[in-house]
Amino acid sequence: MVISYGALAGLIAAIAFVVLVLFTIPMLVRTAKTLNELNETMQTTNKSIQQISTDVDGLMKQSSDLLDKTNDLLADVNGKMKTIDPVVKAAADLGESVQEINASSKKMAKRFNSARSVRTGVFSSILTAILARRKRRNGED
Repeated sequence: MVISYGALAGLIAAIAFVVLVLFTIPMLVRTAKTLNELNETMQTTNKSIQQISTDVDGLMKQSSDLLDKTNDLLADVNGKMKTIDPVVKAAADLGESVQEINASSKKMAKRFNSARSVRTGVFSSILTAILARRKRRNGED
């Protein structure tokens, strides 16, 4: 059996193609497994994203409700503060009045003490002078 060059070239090409296919099959199998895992991962990711989206929607609703309640509470506190403002102002005015009364009392006490010491000083000098004059009259000097 004599093989021509064309047939030999065809046989070599066929053998090379078979070898190529044999080396490509494991790579294709691994690629198919990887694509299946990627598909499963994508499905899991989609489920997770849906769950997260549902959770975020719930959180947003709760946050909105909380903000509404906070706004109502703040409005209530502001209203009560407006009713308390006159009381606080009156207490501040009372504190100032008490401070002024204390200052006036201190001034009056100082004046009284200084006037009393002057009177006492004058009274004691007059008394001393009278007693000294009596002693001289009586000759007790």
